[in-house]
Amino acid sequence: MKKFFAEFKAFAMKGNVMSMAVGVIIGGAFQSIVTALTNSFINPLIALITGGVEKDPETGALKYIGGSFEINGVQFDYGAFLSAVINFIIMAFILFLLVKGINKLMDIGKKKEEEKPAPPEPSKEEILLTEIRDLLKSQDNKNNE
Repeated sequence: MKKFFAEFKAFAMKGNVMSMAVGVIIGGAFQSIVTALTNSFINPLIALITGGVEKDPETGALKYIGGSFEINGVQFDYGAFLSAVINFIIMAFILFLLVKGINKLMDIGKKKEEEKPAPPEPSKEEILLTEIRDLLKSQDNKNNE
């Protein structure tokens, strides 16, 4: 049982899982903002273009009819569908921008790590001089013994 919890902890603490959890939370919070934008601004525009505005007899509040039609007593509300599609496009675009920005930030961090150049390869002369030095040292050590 301890091994199971250790594996779960390792899985949960991976960067991808934590990033996904943060993304889901931010996406859920941002969804309400996009829904408010759609309901407050985009639905009235759709209603102006396609349908109209109706007053709710019970509350007196305005109800946006974003375009609908009826066939054999069945109401088809394509305005609500258009609203949902626009809502989705806005969310997808914002998430695309967020992911693109985060990837850019991560690339900046990687470039700093990768910018350290490797030391240059020694020339043939340096290799030969190093071998000669090592030979002289070994001969000097033999003579001192």
